[in-house]
Amino acid sequence: MAQPDGKKIFFENLSGAGKAIAVLTSGGDAQGMNAAVRAVVRMGLYVGAKVYFIHEGYQGMVDGGENIKEATWESVSSMLQVGGTVIGSARCKEFRSHEGRLKAAHNLVQHGITNLCVIGGDGSLTGANLFREEWSGLLGELAEQGLIDADAVQKYSALHIVGMVGSIDNDFCGTDMTIGTDSALHRIIEVVDAIMTTAQSHQRTFVLEVMGRHCGYLALVSALACGADWVLIPEMPPEDGWEDKMCEKLSATRSRGTRLNIIIVAEGAIDRHGKPITSGIVKDLVVKCLGFDTRVTILGHVQRGGTPSAFDRILASRMGVEAVLALLETTANTPACVVSLCGNQSVRLPLMECVQMTQEVQRAMDGKRFEEAVKLRGRSFENNLKTYKLLAHRKPESELPVSNFNVAVLNVGAPAAGMNAAVRSAVRVGISEGHKMFAVSDGFEGFYKGQIKEIKWADVGGWTGQGGSLLGTKRTLPAKHIDKIAEQMRMHNINALLIVGGFEAFESLLQLYEARSAYEELCIPMCMLPATISNNVPGTDLSIGADTALNAIVETCDRIKQSASGTKRRVFIIETMGGYCGYLASVGGLAAGADAAYIYEEPFDIRDLQANVEHLTEKMKTSIQRGLVLRNENCNENYTTDFIYQLYSEEGRGVFDSRKNVLGHMQQGGAPSPFDRNFGTKISAKAMQWISKKLLETFRHDEGRVFANTEESCCLLGMRRRALVFQPVVQLKDETDFVHRIPKEQWWLKLRPLMKILAKYKTTFDVSDSGQLEHVVRNRPKESDASVAI
Repeated sequence: MAQPDGKKIFFENLSGAGKAIAVLTSGGDAQGMNAAVRAVVRMGLYVGAKVYFIHEGYQGMVDGGENIKEATWESVSSMLQVGGTVIGSARCKEFRSHEGRLKAAHNLVQHGITNLCVIGGDGSLTGANLFREEWSGLLGELAEQGLIDADAVQKYSALHIVGMVGSIDNDFCGTDMTIGTDSALHRIIEVVDAIMTTAQSHQRTFVLEVMGRHCGYLALVSALACGADWVLIPEMPPEDGWEDKMCEKLSATRSRGTRLNIIIVAEGAIDRHGKPITSGIVKDLVVKCLGFDTRVTILGHVQRGGTPSAFDRILASRMGVEAVLALLETTANTPACVVSLCGNQSVRLPLMECVQMTQEVQRAMDGKRFEEAVKLRGRSFENNLKTYKLLAHRKPESELPVSNFNVAVLNVGAPAAGMNAAVRSAVRVGISEGHKMFAVSDGFEGFYKGQIKEIKWADVGGWTGQGGSLLGTKRTLPAKHIDKIAEQMRMHNINALLIVGGFEAFESLLQLYEARSAYEELCIPMCMLPATISNNVPGTDLSIGADTALNAIVETCDRIKQSASGTKRRVFIIETMGGYCGYLASVGGLAAGADAAYIYEEPFDIRDLQANVEHLTEKMKTSIQRGLVLRNENCNENYTTDFIYQLYSEEGRGVFDSRKNVLGHMQQGGAPSPFDRNFGTKISAKAMQWISKKLLETFRHDEGRVFANTEESCCLLGMRRRALVFQPVVQLKDETDFVHRIPKEQWWLKLRPLMKILAKYKTTFDVSDSGQLEHVVRNRPKESDASVAI
């Protein structure tokens, strides 16, 4: 099968022959750790290294014996979808002592292990770095005691460490997202969504306590994702007198007709004087001051459990592969590094720089320097806090700026989960900026028919968790009705336009831009937010709705594979949506552990199909019992899902049987994932701030109107690698294949070899994007704030 263009590296150039790699999980468990272990094992074996499991974390390393076992390809099968860590994790006091580390060094040398991949939190990674620094001294002691010979000291002279952060708290500086955080958010949001229905029935207030003893990330982001009325986190304690302000806010919300209140408390929440604020204290306060029927729910270890989300599986798989590459490339002088996520890119950072920054946060909090603590947490955390404050706390009318600008927002194209969160964010930020906001129903069809009405702050309450499009959306393009649309813009005095949608929204914006010469009403700032499950919009790596669809695919694939447990060998052929874009099939395949994924962008023929069948046949002769093949709906007009199913059935006869499943519109439905809620919320807020800026720049005081006709005033806001970027839509035309409705270059094609490597195919791999060691940046420039990882 054809590979994406780029720098291809055959693994003969990155051989692991003669090397031994050990992988361990330490500290608290987190969903996705198993996916990371699987990726390290399979990538290590792929490049020819020996790979070992160290069971029970550092305790297993100290105890040795059966705790250190050689891993095989099959030993990590069927663990991708399992939560926690199957190789066990334990906190080890003995490893903190010199004698414990001496035992651990002896056990590693006995197995020839000098490459260590540690998955854990900052404590685990700090311990690994200390172990590395002491390594040569420990070997010297072992030689003096006669436990190893001089040859072993020479042969195993350097210990190489690469870390991956597994922590649901997302409390490690240097990475936008730690393994397990997204899954923990899924657990929290599932509970919040369930609680909101019962709270509404009884007009109750619910106080939810979530994990986060020293970090308020889970509380803050879940509050943003569910539109909570109040949130309490350790990094930013409320000002004195917060009790009265909170009760005023809850009372005002109820007076506007809302039937419930949600308050989210991090377990480590404190006031300005360091006094703990518990969920019980908050409940008693609400009951005493307002008399509201109030309940407390403490989520506890539910947040650590369950199946890892699609995001965590992909993140952990990418990090695991990157960790092995880092170990292959390391030298005796390379500092221990941690594999991190920056925007949408894997990066390598010096481990101790990240640890020191993480410890600085705690010192700032201990010193009551809370503003500094928020900044040290990183741009993403800071941006989350600002966005929450902007959307949750409505300013009094007297404090709002008066702009006299009218801004319209509409959805265009197929519905995508997260669209409503984006609209809510746009409406509330727009009102906060002093604009009058207008909602357009049913896309451009509703626009030309005049289905335009003002939308207020309270109208979008509770929208974040709603799937589909509450405004209504149609695929109608504006070109045929441009005169009527211009007339409606004139009638309602629309000064700016925000479009939330997929490829049709992109085409619509192009048509509006091109019609500016004939209609002055269209000479206004216009911005588009990409929202489509297909993720096929040019100018962005990610689209609102795609993460929800991926989770639907992965969850269904897990169930389908489980249906074959205990039966004879079986291969499932699954058809996904996406038009001509293979994003869902490819990335869903990586997250679900697929053996193959057929897509339009990577042409294939009957020989490739035959090779895939033979490959699966070989695997089925070992202990592998189930196979999974994904097919994009438009990958090939002749090799249909039925054809591939019949081919596999015939060619696998006697070895495995086949089943097929077309997932259909279930990929488009359901409540939005935490990622889509927050991605939609944050990019929409950013877009509205851009619109406000453009309105001021393009307002002609002498004429009393807005006039914007430059390319820069008609933009798409997209995620590009590490940054959120406003790009003129006219400049994206050359990057677009309009016939097949896909971008000409797509970043995720570089992930396809990962799926093949992890499915035991020989392939080439583009390492041109593999991280060179970088340094932790205390404050990234504002424009490079991707803040994508929720």
